[in-house]
Amino acid sequence: MAAITASMVAELRAKTDAPMMECKKALTEAEGDMARAEEILRVKLGSKAGKAASRVTAEGVIAASVSGTTGAMIEVNCETDFVTKNDSFLAFSKALAELVAAHGPADVAALSALPLSQDGFGPTVEDVRKGLIGKIGENMSVRRFQRWTNGGNLASYLHGTRIGVVVEYTGSDVAAKDVAMHVAAMKPVSLSQSDVPADLVEKERKIAAEKAAESGKPADIVAKMVDGAVQKYLKEVSLSNQVFVKAADGKQTVEQMLKAANTTVKGFTLYVVGEGIEKKVDDFAAEVAAQVAAAKGQ
Repeated sequence: MAAITASMVAELRAKTDAPMMECKKALTEAEGDMARAEEILRVKLGSKAGKAASRVTAEGVIAASVSGTTGAMIEVNCETDFVTKNDSFLAFSKALAELVAAHGPADVAALSALPLSQDGFGPTVEDVRKGLIGKIGENMSVRRFQRWTNGGNLASYLHGTRIGVVVEYTGSDVAAKDVAMHVAAMKPVSLSQSDVPADLVEKERKIAAEKAAESGKPADIVAKMVDGAVQKYLKEVSLSNQVFVKAADGKQTVEQMLKAANTTVKGFTLYVVGEGIEKKVDDFAAEVAAQVAAAKGQ
């Protein structure tokens, strides 16, 4: 039997994008015949991994793993909402959150190299990912993750699988959980007004200035209108100033609720699936028209 070398496995993997162990098995079965091994993988995986690699992954899930003062949250993406309900995809996402919490990889590449076995694929996270692409038939990718090990208390909340929040706090775990739920619902951009990113403030100021200029009022009045609009914006997007979603009187702010519960929130992280990813929008009518035109030209 021909010896299967690492370079042969790498060459087959580059051609097919199949998991490393699957390439090695195919080469072994083909007794080192590269072309035959490629055919074996095509039959087994349908060349799905390679074909899927360029497709946009704007759907997905948020998974979290929190134990005591150590925790992690991760976003794992796929192409369609259908796959977000697939048991293998969900198990993979959960396993990745646990790996991040346990090992603290520096980046996605480091996470991809960690050991993992699932659904007969492995021995690394990357091998499992590519194996699941072949099995499920959709591209999938790890977009981002965060890990907490600062020794502070952590509260997490997942709204289904599309929104995830982790809150760092001292004090009441009940109040912290309520804040996590509030963040998921109201999506503040910062803890306080002073923490709102400068680029967002500048963008809001520009919009307010354009609106105020249309009023035709004197410059000094316009300046006051702009300042007022910006201050209103800062209150709306900073967690401490937002009206608490469970406020009985409809007026109590998050800051007031936390003070009453003798609780301090040190920070929060909000993940929303696909946020910022440009999704492909199919124009069905245009597609049909193009097909008709092509048919007439034949």
